[in-house]
Amino acid sequence: MIAPKIMVVEDEEPLGVLLRYNLESEGYQVEVVTRGDEAEIRLQENVPDLLVLDWMVPALSGIELCRRLRMRPDTERLPIIMLTARGEESDRVRGLSTGADDYLVKPFSTPEFMARVKALLRRAKPEVLSSVLKVGDIMLDRESHRVYRKKSEIKLGPTEFRLLEFMMRHPGRVFSRSQLLDNVWGETIYIDERTVDVHVGRLRKAVNNGRMPDVIRTIRGAGYAIRED
Repeated sequence: MIAPKIMVVEDEEPLGVLLRYNLESEGYQVEVVTRGDEAEIRLQENVPDLLVLDWMVPALSGIELCRRLRMRPDTERLPIIMLTARGEESDRVRGLSTGADDYLVKPFSTPEFMARVKALLRRAKPEVLSSVLKVGDIMLDRESHRVYRKKSEIKLGPTEFRLLEFMMRHPGRVFSRSQLLDNVWGETIYIDERTVDVHVGRLRKAVNNGRMPDVIRTIRGAGYAIRED
């Protein structure tokens, strides 16, 4: 099962370390960024499943970054939890009206933070927590590690399973080879981008076995996507 990815934008190192530790302990993939401008660049490269965003970070404030993200089609629905030392009602209203989905005032308890993360993911992106994914006539069961198409089981290798799972979490969305490498293989592993083509080819052959319609779209110069219908 591909763990949900969470980006934490927090310049207080002790808090960033604490949040990373607790999130990773729950099985999430975590990236901690300390500057708002750096976070904006990283979010243009890869969009996580949830963003934890401190109001006051260097270079570009969290509130401004939130506003910009809500103006982009690929991040307009990104779940965002705003962290801040500002506890006044007017500040909370401003944060939420800018586009934050939830708001936590420092200092906050770790159990409450973890509960809000899970609740927001469950509400905004239930597919990242669900054990069964369905797209068109394909069903993927994360717990049993099985895939079916029209009730016929499809045998996949571990990499093809992770690749299909990731694409099924984002039906219709086109991913470049580099994005697939980062999200399926991991950013710390170096693999040639042509490897993606090989595994997509194997996945396509497996799920389209026989005369079934091709469910994987190849967009020349852009990447791959799984069809929604």
